[in-house]
Amino acid sequence: MRKMVLSILVDNTSGVLSRVSGLFSRRGYNITSLTVGETENPKVSRMTVVVRGEEQILEQIYKQVEKLEDVVEITHLLPEDSVCRELVLVKVKAAREQRQQVISVADIFRAKIVDVARESLMIELTGNQAKIDAFIKLLDGFEILSFVRTGLTGLTRGSGDIADYIED
Repeated sequence: MRKMVLSILVDNTSGVLSRVSGLFSRRGYNITSLTVGETENPKVSRMTVVVRGEEQILEQIYKQVEKLEDVVEITHLLPEDSVCRELVLVKVKAAREQRQQVISVADIFRAKIVDVARESLMIELTGNQAKIDAFIKLLDGFEILSFVRTGLTGLTRGSGDIADYIED
């Protein structure tokens, strides 16, 4: 199975997320990760969708998404032609005597301590999926109270502009 990351520009209208995700669910495709946000043009939103499957299934997904009425542009984000990142917030149990150890691990990854409580630290880290996974693995010796990952988001490298796709 192969992973495919799609960057989908869509009209920023109500129900568009439901229509795009509905295409996946109706056909029995699982979305591994989904992030959505408004672009610099308030008429357009960008969805970053990560899916896994066999080559034929992935081609079919791409073609079916491309046909949706709300889709302005779809781009397959290839690792060599794009930058993809993810954000994670991790709350780690850390009594006073453990804090320096947790902070040292965070420093290795250039993570930020964003909240300090009596018995815990909250850490924010942004990076590619491998970096996030390595960070979580290094925290294995500590008690992780909770964590959340945003899901992958990305853009193609270069000077492409959504203005190329949008009519006023």
